[in-house]
Amino acid sequence: MFIINSYKALLDFLINFLMPLSEHVDKAILTSLFMVVVLSLIPKIDYITDKLSKFFMIISGLSLIILTLLVSYEVIMRKLFSAGNIALQELEWHMYDIIFLFGIAYTLSKDKHVRVDIFYDRFPFKLKKIINIFSLIVFIVPLSTLIIVEAIPFIQMSIAQNECSGNPGGLPYRWIIKSSIFWAFLIVLLQSSGEIRKNFYMLIKGSKK
Repeated sequence: MFIINSYKALLDFLINFLMPLSEHVDKAILTSLFMVVVLSLIPKIDYITDKLSKFFMIISGLSLIILTLLVSYEVIMRKLFSAGNIALQELEWHMYDIIFLFGIAYTLSKDKHVRVDIFYDRFPFKLKKIINIFSLIVFIVPLSTLIIVEAIPFIQMSIAQNECSGNPGGLPYRWIIKSSIFWAFLIVLLQSSGEIRKNFYMLIKGSKK
């Protein structure tokens, strides 16, 4: 209970601090762009962001293991004993959310995100780096900022209502899983600064090292 209350207090502080930005999306995006570019100038920022993204990926991986065990348990209980548990079913949804959200930044750090562009692989090395930097600044940073800004009142309302499941026997503290949206895209923003630095360095050096 102490951990939950401490986490709730931290969220309250961050949300109240960032709430003014949610009323001015354009200023929020410009602020994020400025901060990401400034962070990209810090030596070893790519190393730090990669480690941070890897930490969240570990959480994502553990969530996948937990999800697998939960689904296996639910299937056995339903098929053999005709029994089910609402709380465990909702926990499965939560684990799926964490798997997806906390893996985004790590996927970005490894350049393994899905590309629909059929021409990219044929471009020269330096042009690829220019496209990556452009995409980070024009698409990823603004989109991540927009998601964070829109999530702030969403999470705040959930905390204020002490939102819990509407199903009998469901999970309480639904704001906890909703707050994962905030953290996931905050890490994406930080990872973006590291990716800008990596791509710019490779663009200047003309190699992957």
